[in-house]
Amino acid sequence: MSGTAAQLHWQTLTFDDLSLDALYAALQLRQAVFVVEQDCPYQDLDGLDQASFHMLCWRGDELLATQRCLPPGLSYTQSAIGRIVVSPQARGLKLGRELVRRGIDFNLAQWPGSGIRIGAQAYLLDFYTSLGFVSEEDEYVEDGIPHIHMLFRATG
Repeated sequence: MSGTAAQLHWQTLTFDDLSLDALYAALQLRQAVFVVEQDCPYQDLDGLDQASFHMLCWRGDELLATQRCLPPGLSYTQSAIGRIVVSPQARGLKLGRELVRRGIDFNLAQWPGSGIRIGAQAYLLDFYTSLGFVSEEDEYVEDGIPHIHMLFRATG
């Protein structure tokens, strides 16, 4: 990955700072994975993108991964990370782990003292636990997929 890592470019932008091409790439990737690959028709455009920060990982002009970082009070009392997605072509590069770690660091710096809540797909419980999230509730089904609420507690 060392050769690949040098080619990666990370951005964290407000909605208003996203170029039309970047916004299109993010929405296209989310749709390709969440709607098509996971066969889950759901309302992706939920009105939260405009108040969120968008973290993007590029290799050249190809979007490899993205997530949105939401302020406290928008979805939950705590800040949140959501729409976490890695392109199928980039799987195996460990971008998911780096993406979530960057999201955690960003949220803790942007909203100190606020924990970070996620609605994780249940099959990723061990992955998010390894990054410091703890499950808070029983599984629930959202859009036909088992999920679990998890919390990263802020220290300090």
